[in-house]
Amino acid sequence: MRLGLSLGYQTSWSTPADHLAMAQEADRLGYSVVWAAEAYGSDSPSMLAWIAGQTQSIDVGAAVMQIPARSPAMTAMTAATIDALSGGRFRLGLGVSGPQVSEGWHGVRFGKPLGRTREYVDIVRLAVARKPVAYDGEHYTLPLPDGPGKALRLGFHPPRERIPIYLAAVGPKNLELAGEIADGWLAIFYAPDAAGEYLQHIERGRAKSGAGLTGFDVAPTVPVVVGDDIAAGADQIRPYTALYVGGMGSREQNFYNQLAVRMGYADAAKEIQDLYLDRKPREAAAAIPQDFITRTAMIGPKARITERIREYAAAGVGTLSISPYVGDLESGIATLRTVAEAYEASGVAE
Repeated sequence: MRLGLSLGYQTSWSTPADHLAMAQEADRLGYSVVWAAEAYGSDSPSMLAWIAGQTQSIDVGAAVMQIPARSPAMTAMTAATIDALSGGRFRLGLGVSGPQVSEGWHGVRFGKPLGRTREYVDIVRLAVARKPVAYDGEHYTLPLPDGPGKALRLGFHPPRERIPIYLAAVGPKNLELAGEIADGWLAIFYAPDAAGEYLQHIERGRAKSGAGLTGFDVAPTVPVVVGDDIAAGADQIRPYTALYVGGMGSREQNFYNQLAVRMGYADAAKEIQDLYLDRKPREAAAAIPQDFITRTAMIGPKARITERIREYAAAGVGTLSISPYVGDLESGIATLRTVAEAYEASGVAE
């Protein structure tokens, strides 16, 4: 198991300079990848290209590039370009986002996300491999049959004909699809004690493609707070958890809320969502069971972080991507170093 760093996206309390400094320290410490995200603010490929030009060895990964935001050919062009700029260090994470962002921000209907994702990945792989992009699918037809378009191929030679593709997946069917067509899974709220529930769907998808779990990268983003006070550490993570479980979607369609239900928190999930959508985010955060947070995060002193790293490794994780919950850059750097020390002490790299 290797370490990764999840930077998320730019917010009102973060700066590109801070994110670059974190990425450079992770590079120095031997982390395997740094991920950048996008929602409806900063985009991930711009951040990653900038970071790639100012780091040496660390991979740069999109977690994610939104499928409704770009045509598959545009995503292939961007991925191949960053892979070339970085010397073959790019990892392409894809996700359909949610109906609110897809339809409200990008103007793209959210229907049939599994079919659209499958076709999208097909086309991206065709383009990156420099094959003529001709595709006749339910969602994508290239070239258009009634015009002057022709099947084109990527106009330059990227360093690799196959860039690792990860899918951000939450539900069982999405997990199965990730196992079937992708090289890795970008997970959220990954509880090591529930790994069997997640991985059975991945394994079903892998079986469809004639492969096992070997070589497939399970890559959860895990919040981290270093300190002796577990309750205080959990409180730092509560707003993030409340946003996803309570507010990332509508009452009818929130994938993270449904995940919390499957994990055994049905009553709490409903209360958190009701409070958040009623514009009571603090009350929603307070309603999150501490057990949910401690199962899906790493909180505690270095010795406890070491034990948790071992638990994630034993639960099938290939890339443990940490997300430091800190108030300033100095604390973020300190967290990166503490986790690196805990990783070495855990023995999982041996």
